[in-house]
Amino acid sequence: MKNILDLASMFLVDNLAHFDLEKFLTLSEPLYSSNEDYIQKLNENVKKLGNLQDMLYASNLFSVLLIFQGMDTAGKDSIIKHVLSGINPQGCKVHSFKQPSLNELEHDFLWRSNPFLPERGNISIFNRSYYEDVLIVRVHTKASKSENMEIHFENGSDIWAQRFESINNFEKHLTKNGTRIIKFFLHLSKEEQRKRFLERIDQSEKNWKFSEGDITERGFWNEYQKAHEQCFIHTSTKHAPWYIVPADEKKNTRLIVSDIVVRELEKLKLKYPETTEDKKEQLKLCKNMLMSEIYSHSR
Repeated sequence: MKNILDLASMFLVDNLAHFDLEKFLTLSEPLYSSNEDYIQKLNENVKKLGNLQDMLYASNLFSVLLIFQGMDTAGKDSIIKHVLSGINPQGCKVHSFKQPSLNELEHDFLWRSNPFLPERGNISIFNRSYYEDVLIVRVHTKASKSENMEIHFENGSDIWAQRFESINNFEKHLTKNGTRIIKFFLHLSKEEQRKRFLERIDQSEKNWKFSEGDITERGFWNEYQKAHEQCFIHTSTKHAPWYIVPADEKKNTRLIVSDIVVRELEKLKLKYPETTEDKKEQLKLCKNMLMSEIYSHSR
């Protein structure tokens, strides 16, 4: 059983010259020795995240954007539910990116992300994201043309290179303005997806999670793998790298993601605001006033 920190470098996309998605694991060695050990380790990271978020909110200097991408059944919802359970809802918001509305299609592809970006001191979690516009849109040409982008295809321009450039500039801008971006791809095997689909079909309480469209999308598995590979090659940068996390075993996935988020937030060197001398004097006066109430009531 390896330590999470020993494996972390394996998940980071940093060797773009020789990048190959197939070389990344979908199943890694267990990071826990028992269910009790798993619960303890996850709870420790959840507690750390809660404390770090508290300092993030109090200091009001940075914001954090967590992006989760992955094939259907990869466990994005599960990660958000279990790993981020200790975060104060006041300083956190989750947004799921679904099929764009007609209004959103009338704007540039990054436009719909803006209202959900985190304010200083806050964390935003994107369940899917603007990356769908270089993934599903790339796999399905019809979706691209529904955005009135035909002219870009017809004149031979490389729309995907343009979008990668736009994303990199967008993320660089956010980083320069105090947003730490942490991007995860939950790397699921095709066989594990098959098992999870069957589970959703066989268990009545999970039927609502399944639709016939899921099988249709599964038929484009190879195209999606290629689209993801190009995405990582062109958008994993020093300021906003991708982490490709094995997703075939959910408990391992949760431990890896929680550990990476903790380590990334620790890099911000967060701390509570220092109390100035003037503030200390004000606090002393307020304390005296409150204490005097006790004396007056005791008479």
